[in-house]
Amino acid sequence: MSDLAYLERLFQAYYKEKSSEIPQVSLFAQREFGIIPWDKKVFMKRHMSFKTRDSLVDYLTKNVPRHFYSSGAIYLQPDNIDMDNKEYQGCDLIIDIDVDHFYTPCKDKHDHWWCRECDATGTGMISKCPECQKMKIKTMPWICEDCLEIAKNQIEKLIYNFLIPDFNINTSDMKIAFSGHRGYHLKIENEAIRQLTSEDRREIADYVAGDNISLELLGLSEVSSGIYGLIKENVGWSYKIVSKIEEILKNNSNQQIQDLLDNFGLKSNTIKSFLNYKNDFLEVLSNSKNNLWSIEGFGIKTWETFLRGIISEIGAEIDEPVTIDIHRFIRYPGSLHGKSGFKVQELTIEELDNFNPLNEKNEKLDPIIFYSDNMQKLEIIEEKVPESIIKGETFGPYTKGEIIEVPNHIAVFLLCKEVARTI
Repeated sequence: MSDLAYLERLFQAYYKEKSSEIPQVSLFAQREFGIIPWDKKVFMKRHMSFKTRDSLVDYLTKNVPRHFYSSGAIYLQPDNIDMDNKEYQGCDLIIDIDVDHFYTPCKDKHDHWWCRECDATGTGMISKCPECQKMKIKTMPWICEDCLEIAKNQIEKLIYNFLIPDFNINTSDMKIAFSGHRGYHLKIENEAIRQLTSEDRREIADYVAGDNISLELLGLSEVSSGIYGLIKENVGWSYKIVSKIEEILKNNSNQQIQDLLDNFGLKSNTIKSFLNYKNDFLEVLSNSKNNLWSIEGFGIKTWETFLRGIISEIGAEIDEPVTIDIHRFIRYPGSLHGKSGFKVQELTIEELDNFNPLNEKNEKLDPIIFYSDNMQKLEIIEEKVPESIIKGETFGPYTKGEIIEVPNHIAVFLLCKEVARTI
């Protein structure tokens, strides 16, 4: 039996045993469904619909997909293969936060890359080879508690700093889920939201990410020799920026502030000047009647660089193409992720805060459903496999050809990642 066939049988056993726990999403009969099968010759099968939850569960146990999705959109004819004839009725707002799409410090430890052009190797997140400058890069992105915690912080930031205060979205309309692999997704089910166009959704995505913000419209201006800055009393991004500056200056040491401003791209002499004026600047920020920002060495361009850096600290790291696409699929809650063997786990906002997908203590929320002390013997087939810390235990790092014996849930994870084979 091939490893993919073995995984398919495991997934089938899960869907049979846990059939009663597979939920039914809202407007179920009007959703389109899609799968990615284990057969690599077939990329995706879509344009399916189910009338009842039982028919969906029956399909899962008989067809056993590697990945299973439902649409954010609702249609009168969801199974029509012609998109123009599906009779689109609207789409939930879908927001995806995936650590694959933005830098986290832990990537420098566990994400490996190889250049197919010159055979250079390294760690971290790159777009092209630093040796030959070509873009023929093979990557092996990994996960750890640190990057998944960052992803969780991003979705909490999105909810509490943007969706609730700026868009007045009720938490009862939010459906949150751990994706089963590298992040989280959020679906907002609201009739008014469903009628938003792709362009409307792009504006929301830009807003929460802090993209295309006009500092001039927020109040930054140069008049004669004076620079006038932002006022905290103004709602929206002006308030967020000033509040963030105050938070940074009050809660960080000079060295931490220096490191942050260095990351923003400010020059060392400018940073030194900023630190010297730090307390005076805090006083200016607290006085709504005085928004004259006067720091030696800071011209309008320097302030713009500084504020763009602050905005990058505030904005949420979302996958914009997912948000603006009104025909996008989202992983179905309770289904299994074929790249990890973990469950797509729905969460309430209250459950989200303490949720730890790689070491979850609440059995009902634990996405590692193949946990077992039974051991399996594997051979590593990738050149390098990063360290994994799952359920409090460390496995790896491994190198190609290494024979290992690991618990069942780790074996499933490595087989799903296709970095090992059974022997």
